[in-house]
Amino acid sequence: MQRLRSPTFASAASLAAALLFEPERSFAQTPGPQLPTVQVTAPRIAKPARQARPARAARQTRPRPTAAHATAATPIATRSDQPVGGFSAPVAASERDVSGSEVNAVPISRPGEALEVVPGLIVTQHSGEGKANQYFLRGFNLDHGTDFAITVDGMPVNMRTHGHGQGYADINFLIPELIQSVRIRKGPYFADEGDFASAGAANIQYRDVLNPGLAQVTGGSFGYFRTLVAKSVKAGDGNVLAAFDTTTYDGPWEKADRLRKFNGVVRYSEGTQQNGLSLTAMGYVNRWNSTDQIAERAITSGLIDRFGTLDATDGGTASRFSLSGRWSRDDETSASRIETYAIRSTMRLYNNFTYFLDDPVNGDQFSQMDRRWVLGFNASHTFKGRFASFDTETKVGVQTRYDDISLGLTKTKEREELSTVRIDRVQEASVGVYAENTTHWANWIRTVTGIRGDRYDGRVSSDTGLNSGSANDFIASPKFNLILGPWAKTELYFSAGTGFHSNDLRGVTIRVDPIDKVTPQDRVPLLVRSKGTEIGLRSKAIDGLESTLAFFVLDYDSELLFVGDAGTTEASRPSRRVGVEWTNHYRVNPWLRLDVDLAYTKARFTDVDPAGDFIPGAPQFIGSAGVFLGAERGWFGAVKARYFGPRPLVEDDSVRSRETFLVNGRVGYTFDSGIRLQLDVLNVFDTKADQIAYYYESRLPGEPGGVLDRHIHPVEPRSFRLTLAGRF
Repeated sequence: MQRLRSPTFASAASLAAALLFEPERSFAQTPGPQLPTVQVTAPRIAKPARQARPARAARQTRPRPTAAHATAATPIATRSDQPVGGFSAPVAASERDVSGSEVNAVPISRPGEALEVVPGLIVTQHSGEGKANQYFLRGFNLDHGTDFAITVDGMPVNMRTHGHGQGYADINFLIPELIQSVRIRKGPYFADEGDFASAGAANIQYRDVLNPGLAQVTGGSFGYFRTLVAKSVKAGDGNVLAAFDTTTYDGPWEKADRLRKFNGVVRYSEGTQQNGLSLTAMGYVNRWNSTDQIAERAITSGLIDRFGTLDATDGGTASRFSLSGRWSRDDETSASRIETYAIRSTMRLYNNFTYFLDDPVNGDQFSQMDRRWVLGFNASHTFKGRFASFDTETKVGVQTRYDDISLGLTKTKEREELSTVRIDRVQEASVGVYAENTTHWANWIRTVTGIRGDRYDGRVSSDTGLNSGSANDFIASPKFNLILGPWAKTELYFSAGTGFHSNDLRGVTIRVDPIDKVTPQDRVPLLVRSKGTEIGLRSKAIDGLESTLAFFVLDYDSELLFVGDAGTTEASRPSRRVGVEWTNHYRVNPWLRLDVDLAYTKARFTDVDPAGDFIPGAPQFIGSAGVFLGAERGWFGAVKARYFGPRPLVEDDSVRSRETFLVNGRVGYTFDSGIRLQLDVLNVFDTKADQIAYYYESRLPGEPGGVLDRHIHPVEPRSFRLTLAGRF
C-alpha cells in the first residue's frame, strides 16, 4: 500500500502572528446555571452487506485548574460543570469537555444519540434498536465504530475482531442520566489514545454520587415505555450508587421491533475522581426484531410500505456484563490513576441485506455470533515539577487488553441454521505504553509532546485449517501539540501526530475463501497507520461565547472493509480527508444558551483507480443548531436541529444519498417539589427522510437477477414521549 506523507502547514506561524494581541494578566471561566437534567431513549437503523463497498475508516484524556485559581498562564477551559479525574486543559482546538447536564438537555430518540454532543458527529441506525449505531465523523462512514473510540469509565466499548465488524461499538447499555462528563477528542494527537481513535474519541465518565435520587417513567408513540430509578446512599466511608433502567419499544415498523432491554449499574466509591476509588458492576441484556435497510424499488413498486420489511425474521440478542475498578491519587508533586476491568459480552444478529441474490430458494439471511471475555488494565503516573525554570509535567502510562473470542457465521432461513460459513476461536492481546510531557515555556506558550508504542499479538483457530494462524505487529506513534496564549481571551493550537487502527485478525491470517475453501484470499495488515495535523483556535473574546475553529488533514495508509456476510476483510485504498469545523456555544444569559456547530470535509482516495476517487458513504457537510431554555425551577425547553448532508454512494459519485434534516423539541416544567413533567417531540416536522443509504446489488422476490439499487432505512415519523420524574 502507498505510504502517505504527513501533512504540514507552513502557514501556522503566520496565522498565529495574525492573532497575537495584548497578553492578558488573568482569565477565568464562569459557568452559567445548568439546564434541567432530562432524558430520552429510542430506535435504530441499516448497513450493507458484501456487494456494498462503503469505505470504512478512523479516533482519542487529562486534571485542571479551577476558575477560582486562574492566572495569566491558565489555559482556556471548555464547558464542564464537573471535570473528570485525569482530564486536564485541552491541548487541541477540537478537544473539549461536556457536562452530563448538557448531554441530558438535548432531546434524543436513542441512547447512542447522546454522543451527538460531539460537534460534527452523526449517530444513526440501520437496523433494530439493539444493534450498534452507525457513526459519521470528519468525513468518515465509521460503520459501527471503526476509528471512533468510545470508553465508559475507562472500559473500551469498541470490540476488535468482532462478528459484525471491526471496532463494533454497541453503546445501548448507556444510561445518559448517569453521565458526569464526556471528554471529546479528534485526531491522532494524544498519547493516551490508541486503537480506533484517529477520527475521534469520546471518553464517558459516570457519576459517583446521585443524591437526591431520580425516579422517572416515560411513555410515548409506537409502544415506547421506559422506567429509570437511580440513587446513591452513604455506606461507611463511601457511597453506593444504584441505577436500574428498562425500555420497551415497537417502533413504526410493519414488523414490530419488540425491543426488551434491561440496564443495571451498582457502584461503590470513596473520595473524588482525582483522589478516591470505585468498584462498579454493570449488566445489560437486550432482544429485538429489526427492519433492516430496504431497496427503494420495493417501495416505489408498491411491494412493501416505507416501514415494511423483506425479511420479517431479522433481529438479534445482546448482553454485556462488566466489573471495573478505579484508584486515583493527586497532589502537588504527582498524580496516579489505575483502572481495571473485566467484560463479558455476547451478540447474535440475523440479517438479510440482499434478499434472494445468492440463494433464490431460501433467501440470503445469515447469522453472526460473537461471544467474548475482555480483560484490561490501565495505569498512569504523572510527575509534576520543574525543568530548569519551567513548570513541567511528565505522564507515563501502560494500557493492556486481552480478548478471548468465539465467532460464528452461518447461513439461516427464518433464524433456522442451514449451513456454516466459518467458526473461529480468536485470542488477541495488546500492550500500549506511552509518555507525554507538558512544559510551560512562558505564560503564553506550552507544548505537549508524546510518544506511544503498541504491540499486538493474536492467534486464530479456524474450522478451515488454512485460515488458522498467528500474527503480531508493533507500531510507534509520535505526537506533538503547541498552544499559544491566551491573548484577548484567545488560544491558538497546532497539533500533529500519527495513530492507527487494528484490523480483524481473521483477515490477517486468512488464506482461502471461507465459503468455497479454495479461492485464494489476500491478507491485510494487522495495524494500519494514520497521520494527522490540525491547526485552530479557541476564543472567549465575546462575553458568554465559546467559539472554536479547527482546520485538519487526516491520511490513512488504507481503508479497510470487513465483509460481514462472507467473514473476510477487504483491503481498500489509501485516503486523505481535509476539513474545517466551527463550533459555537453562547450563554446569552442564565436561562438561555445557543449552540451552532458546522463541519465540512473533503474525503478522497489518493491513489489512481478508474472507479473514481470518492469514498462511498463519506459525509461532506454536517451541521447542528440548538436553543436551550430554563433554570432549575419553572419552565424549560429545547430545540435541536441536525443536518446530515448527501454522500457519494459509489466511487465515481454517480449515485448519492439524499440529505436529512431533523428537528427534535422539548418543553417541560419543574415544580418546587422537584417533580418534572416533560414532553419530547421527535422529528417535529414529520420529515420523510433516510437514516442511512447504501448502493449495492440485491434481488427481490420474482426478479430474474440482481439489481443495483439504493437501499435506505427511513427516519421514524413524528413521535411524542411524555416523562414524569421526581427526586427522592
